[in-house]
Amino acid sequence: QVQLVESGGGLVQAGESLRLSCAASGRISSVNTMAWYRQTPGKQRELVADITSAGGTNYLDSVKGRFTISRDNAKNTVYLQMNNLKPEDTAVYYCNADILYVGWEYSAEYWGKGTLVTVSS
Repeated sequence: QVQLVESGGGLVQAGESLRLSCAASGRISSVNTMAWYRQTPGKQRELVADITSAGGTNYLDSVKGRFTISRDNAKNTVYLQMNNLKPEDTAVYYCNADILYVGWEYSAEYWGKGTLVTVSS
């Protein structure tokens, strides 16, 4: 079984920073693209940023220049450094990863349980 466990959420004031982490564990053969999504009540989950195994990145327009996604392939871990946070960044942030399980032919998508980020004005 594969698990994604997020950490690093919390309550901050506007302008401050947070760093989210997400570690994948289990019988993992390889981890492809890893990503962070976020969701607020009544809205669809949206992609915040993703990163390929080679390090290519993609960002939601509203976070460009403020958020940085990175990964440690040796630790199967993805990070999201969030700077200059704004109240509109308040959401539950979910880790997502495309993982090939040992002994399987095809990879599958996995989700973490989410971590709450609250930004006060």
